[in-house]
Amino acid sequence: MKVNGKPYRTIFLDDDGWRITVIDQTVLPHEFRLLTLASLDDAGAAIKEMKVRGAPLIGATAAYGIALAMRGNASDAALAEACAALLATRPTAVNLRWAIDEMQKHLIVAQENERVEQAYRHAAKICDDDVALCSAIGDRGLPIIEALSSEKKGEVVNILTHCNAGWLGCVDWGTALAPIYKAHNAGINVHVWVDETRPRNQGFNLTAWELSKHGVPNTLIVDNAGGHLMQHGLVDMCIVGTDRTTRNGDVCNKIGTYLKALAAQDNDVPFYVALPGPTIDWSMRDGLKEIPIEERHHREVTHIVGRDQGGNIASLQLAQDEVKAANFGFDVTPARLVTALITERGITSASEHGLLSLYPEFAALS
Repeated sequence: MKVNGKPYRTIFLDDDGWRITVIDQTVLPHEFRLLTLASLDDAGAAIKEMKVRGAPLIGATAAYGIALAMRGNASDAALAEACAALLATRPTAVNLRWAIDEMQKHLIVAQENERVEQAYRHAAKICDDDVALCSAIGDRGLPIIEALSSEKKGEVVNILTHCNAGWLGCVDWGTALAPIYKAHNAGINVHVWVDETRPRNQGFNLTAWELSKHGVPNTLIVDNAGGHLMQHGLVDMCIVGTDRTTRNGDVCNKIGTYLKALAAQDNDVPFYVALPGPTIDWSMRDGLKEIPIEERHHREVTHIVGRDQGGNIASLQLAQDEVKAANFGFDVTPARLVTALITERGITSASEHGLLSLYPEFAALS
């Protein structure tokens, strides 16, 4: 996707051929800053501090983090230590574990003197594959928006999304936003309602920013406005991403997604979830009981980051010192509330049967 007319991926190899460049998402939308990762610790910190976020991008960053680690020590022990360190950075997104497992499986059979080259090559493949997956999700989801546009005789199709599942959360294209970008590029009249997504505000910091940069009409709304818009017929469909989806179709996504799904069901608004295959956790069947929910620092709730009158990025305290805050990062939307899952292989019901119809190779996994 483009920023000021220049195409970017969210993660790419530096000109020196070994360091990694990412977009620092903690300073958006006020500043577009590129960040260089030169070590395993740099990659781990970028994930943990959410300078990179979004399940696919977390996995891609971890893959390159292992490549950086191999430059210093390519032994079996160092590989195991790097994988363990990266796995501990974020607990909820399954793509992190998937990418680490892919790298470890690929590198453990390679000779030590070949591991650096192999690590960079395989990390690049993970990134390229993610771009292809997300583009395919866009192609699969596009007919849904085309059908709505046809029903409305070309009038604007209003789409509500929560959190950020665009190209900033992936390597390119995104998941939930990929069909929207494809529709916009095809000339369909689309408009996006963007939830602010408290407390980290990925909606107005990231989603509104990237949609605007690409020219997609959008309007920022507070998180609690979605139900009101649906009641008044101002939302034609909802589409969100997911950090982990169980084999029975339960969806774990940014906190507040469950409430949007409830409002959508009550107002007969279709609720779609877009995801690539690596986001499916085939080892889990009950999202509410089995998915670990990350609890983040209370400061994300009690403080907010913005630009002051002098143009400087600053943190502002919202609550008094003695206030206690709970900060659950994600919630689980039961499969029964999901209209359909949009994957790179097609659209299916949020069910074990539906997912296995697209991914039959996982049928034997329990």
